[in-house]
Amino acid sequence: MTEKKQGGIKIIASNKKAFFNYFIEETVEAGIVLQGTEVKSLRAGNVQMADAYASARRGELYLDKMHIAEYSHGNLQNHEPTRPRKLLLHKKEMEKLISKAEEKGYTILPLKIYFKNSLAKVELGLGRGKKLYDKRETLKNKAMERDSQYRIKH
Repeated sequence: MTEKKQGGIKIIASNKKAFFNYFIEETVEAGIVLQGTEVKSLRAGNVQMADAYASARRGELYLDKMHIAEYSHGNLQNHEPTRPRKLLLHKKEMEKLISKAEEKGYTILPLKIYFKNSLAKVELGLGRGKKLYDKRETLKNKAMERDSQYRIKH
């Protein structure tokens, strides 16, 4: 996974697939409730967020299908890799995200997971799904940009 330091922030992983499959309209930083072995596994960079999403249950947000691998030196109290993890947000932020996510075509996705001052944080994005022609256009623009940078360089 990627590990970059930017002013007290150590990025553990980023979800590049979310930017390809969704138009990200809004982002929010949220805390995440983790067990001890999950934190150690995160520090080692053993996380996959490709299929992860956030869902509302009883007025709270939970992060589903984010895979944090079991800690290699863990004992019998090792965590379950894909368990739902509670997200920590202010009530107004949570209600705003939940109400927007209930609209047709919107979902809440994790974009990055990082440590900020030794606390695990998740950057959530409110995404609207792209159609196939939007994805093709994104690929075409990316190829044109890469080609123009190559021509400028040479």
